[in-house]
Amino acid sequence: MPTEAIVAPSILSADFAALGKACSDTIQNGASWLHIDIMDGHFVPNMTFGPPVVTKIRPHVEKPSRPMGTGTFDCHMMIAEPKKWVKEFKHAGCDLYCFHYEAAMDSTASEEPAEHSEKRTSPKEMIRFIHSQGMLAGIAIKPSTPVDVLWDILDSHVKEEVPEMVLVMTVEPGFGGQSFMPSELPKVKALRQKYPDLAIEVDGGLSEKTVGQAAEAGANVIVAGSAVFGAKDPSDVILKLKTAVESKSSVATL
Repeated sequence: MPTEAIVAPSILSADFAALGKACSDTIQNGASWLHIDIMDGHFVPNMTFGPPVVTKIRPHVEKPSRPMGTGTFDCHMMIAEPKKWVKEFKHAGCDLYCFHYEAAMDSTASEEPAEHSEKRTSPKEMIRFIHSQGMLAGIAIKPSTPVDVLWDILDSHVKEEVPEMVLVMTVEPGFGGQSFMPSELPKVKALRQKYPDLAIEVDGGLSEKTVGQAAEAGANVIVAGSAVFGAKDPSDVILKLKTAVESKSSVATL
């Protein structure tokens, strides 16, 4: 099965005063997913929003009819305690829960926001737990994290421990509008060579000018914030981003 060309606009750049409409309009403009950046002010030095906002925007976008289908809420969890919030975001309407490898290596096994635990979690345990809640799992890495930390996870013989997606950050997580870091593309290339059917997402500084480099390396899921929401014609930008991915590799259109 070829990977699919997916454009996932980041709603961090949307009009928060009319967020529901912005979300539905973006899907109508041709986006496959919505990328929802969740920041807690601890894992990254910024704060965004939590489950109540996701709950409010979910009715504006029809749930996907199949895994990774149109309407997927791709929640990028830039938070220090990712396991605590899995159930909350499932109830809010998240479809794909993407946590950071770095957070999973340094956080607790608590399964509720108010719960305290001395036990530590792990990336594989996180992925199993996300799957047990009926969501797809993604794992993200910062620019400072080498990609080979993921090999043991992606090569697991236990299906429930393998994520459906890997997110390679092409900026330092925490703020939108940063410049694209091409230095991170060898990670994408290495992932694509080892796992030809894996969904590989890139996030940070993606636009019509930089998407070609990411697609050439093997990325098939493109996160773009200001490039889409700041455009005069968002549908045209979304189409160009998707076309760039399709032209660089053997992918199917979603």
